[in-house]
Amino acid sequence: MTEPLKPPDAARLLHELQHNQELKQQPVAGGEIDHQLAVLRAWQAQRLAQTYADLLADPQFAPACRFFLSDIYGPRDFSQRDYDVARIYAFVSRVLPAQTVQLLTDTIELNRLTNQLDQALCRILFDQFGVTDTITAKQYIEGYRLCNNYLLRVQQIDLTIHVLQEVGAGARLKVVGLAMKLVRIPAQRAGWIELYDFLERGYAAFKQLRDVPLFVSTIGQRERQILEQIVANHADPFTIQPALKRV
Repeated sequence: MTEPLKPPDAARLLHELQHNQELKQQPVAGGEIDHQLAVLRAWQAQRLAQTYADLLADPQFAPACRFFLSDIYGPRDFSQRDYDVARIYAFVSRVLPAQTVQLLTDTIELNRLTNQLDQALCRILFDQFGVTDTITAKQYIEGYRLCNNYLLRVQQIDLTIHVLQEVGAGARLKVVGLAMKLVRIPAQRAGWIELYDFLERGYAAFKQLRDVPLFVSTIGQRERQILEQIVANHADPFTIQPALKRV
C-alpha cells in the first residue's frame, strides 16, 4: 500500500476545519445508550473484564486491553464518533494515513454489527424473558442461543480481531505517529475531540504493547472458544483455558 501524500500543515488544517461549513463538527443526539442496551452492555463489560482479568493485570497488556474493553467493545454510545467519521470521510482520507482511515471504517462496521446483535439479544431478554434491570448468566446464555445468529457472531469476532490488528500495526508506523501529532490541535480546536481521542488512545495503548500477535490471538482464541461452548450447550461456557502463553 502506498503512503499518502504529506498532509497540509497544522495552520491550514485548522483553517479548513473552522471555515469549511462541511467540516464543522455537528453534535448528534445520543451520548447515552437506552436502558436496555445499558443493562446488557454492563453485563457484557463485566464478563469481558473477568475473561481478560489476566491481561488487565499484566503491565504490558493492560493499556491495550482497556482500549479493547472501552473503545472497541465497550458499554458506550459511539454515535458522535461514527457520525463524525462518516461526515468528513473525504477530509480524513486526505490528512490521515490510509491505515488509520481503514481502521476507522472497520471500527464503524464493527460497531454497527455489534449494535445489530445487541438489539436482537435485547428483544429476547427484555421482551420474552421479562428482564428489567438485572441479567443472569443463565438468561444471557439462553437468549444468546435463541438469537440463532452464529455466523454473525463469528463475523463479529473476526472483525474485532481485524480491528485490533490494524491498531497494533498502525501504532508501529512512524507516519501514523507524525499524523497524530499534526492533527491534534486543529482537530481539538475544531471540535473533533471524540474522534481524535479514540485514535490517540488506541495509538498510545498499542505503542506500549510489545507482543501484538499474542494479545490479538489470545482475544480471538477466547472469544471463539466461548462462542463454541455456548452453541454446544456447555454447562459453563465462560470457562476458558487460563494460561497466557508467551513465545
